[in-house]
Amino acid sequence: MTQALEQLPSLIGAHLQLTLVALAVALGISLPLGVLLARSPRLRGPALGVAGVLQTIPSLALLALMVPVFVAVHQLAALVGLDTPVLGFLPAISALSLYGILPVLRNTVTGLSEVDDKLVEAARGLGMTEAQVLAQVQLPLAAPIIFAGIRTAAVWVVGTATLATPVGQRCLGDLIFGGLQTRSWDAVLLGCVSAAGLALVLDALLGAMERAKSGRIRTWIGAIGGAVLLATASVPAFAGLFRGDAPTIVVGAKGFTEQFILARLLERRLEGAGYDVRIREGLGSTIVFDSLGDGGVDVYVDYSGTIWANHMGRTDTAPAEQVLDTLGRFMREEKGSVLLGPLGFENAYAVAVRRADAESHGWTSVADLSRDSADLTLGADYEFFQRPEWEALESAYTLDFGNQRTFDPTFLYDAVNSGEADAIAAFSSDGRIAAFDLVTLDDPKQALPPYDAILLLSGDAAADPAVTDALQPLVNGVPIELMREANRLVDQEGKSTDQAAEWLDDAIRSRRP
Repeated sequence: MTQALEQLPSLIGAHLQLTLVALAVALGISLPLGVLLARSPRLRGPALGVAGVLQTIPSLALLALMVPVFVAVHQLAALVGLDTPVLGFLPAISALSLYGILPVLRNTVTGLSEVDDKLVEAARGLGMTEAQVLAQVQLPLAAPIIFAGIRTAAVWVVGTATLATPVGQRCLGDLIFGGLQTRSWDAVLLGCVSAAGLALVLDALLGAMERAKSGRIRTWIGAIGGAVLLATASVPAFAGLFRGDAPTIVVGAKGFTEQFILARLLERRLEGAGYDVRIREGLGSTIVFDSLGDGGVDVYVDYSGTIWANHMGRTDTAPAEQVLDTLGRFMREEKGSVLLGPLGFENAYAVAVRRADAESHGWTSVADLSRDSADLTLGADYEFFQRPEWEALESAYTLDFGNQRTFDPTFLYDAVNSGEADAIAAFSSDGRIAAFDLVTLDDPKQALPPYDAILLLSGDAAADPAVTDALQPLVNGVPIELMREANRLVDQEGKSTDQAAEWLDDAIRSRRP
């Protein structure tokens, strides 16, 4: 909780900054477009239809779709010598702005369309120009409906902004995603309450501005409220002024406990070498890979099987050393990045079952499990059933599970322990395998490729000898037993990821001669 509270002021500032900019962009698009559509009935239907379609896209998917767009922009900009960001603020702003357009656009069109035509004609009869009619008659009369749309958009954007964590943007979602993965429920609650409070404050401020009768009062409310919000939103910017002149390295991490710990381990090593380190955690697997060396991430830990299957499209299996050699060439030739080396442990998919079930049914391998699979439920994380590894495993052992269920990795082990699933696609380095007394079944046909944890560097980071010198001692320096214990400290004992990384770092150093 202490760690979450320390992060809270800067996360609120970042979240508010994201919300205000996205809302401003949405208003800048929606208001003039709404005025145009109110006067063009033929364009109204198609335009509102497009805005409605955007609204139906799941917000997390819309945020994720912005990343490949900005990867393409980055690659085009690089041709003319420009460096544009791939992760973080711009993808998040783009998605949130699109998400905030519909309520303002629809209410603007509705409000202007419902203004009494007689009043408009009377204004024109008094000699007003069309601009004057709009500014002095139509907009004031439509203002309550337009304001209602703005208030709705503000609340939507605040809530949706918590999903910006997977695209590398700091926000209150960091507390929610991080707390969920590390089972820190106080951090999850703190993030939810803070986001809800921020939405209420914004809504109350907009409501006060709407209800103010005097133009002067409305101006003062807007000025004071705006000043407070801008001051809060400036916290991340002002915090950046005190970072000093140290060179900056961006460390990426996916969205589960082991990645959080390893990111902080890399942070400790790089800060010891004099670097200012920024962590972007909770990133999707594809997002972090695509961002390596493309303006988003300088260094992160991935797994050989993930790149082998997902990014190289390989469906065959090969010995671990051969996979690493092939991956090294692929990263160098296709990505312009460097595989510094394996960390020394493997975090592979493994089919895990309760020990009592394994003993009573005689399950020692996945082949044994196949004879009973029609009556069983298999649980897995979000990715597993869409990955080539599942197809290979299913085909190799003729698996036909009666039910397949997807769980967040946080609850995956609870699912098998409680009987919600009979078997799960577990992670071999997870400390909860031992904590829940599970048994991992052998894979005699080697359907699953090796999943060595590997240290990846962007081309620029690898070209800096100080970076490679700081991280080289980690190569083959993290045995599986230490990684499992570090994971267990977080998942079972409730330690923070910083504490687990400190323990792991000390344990690694103590093993060095």
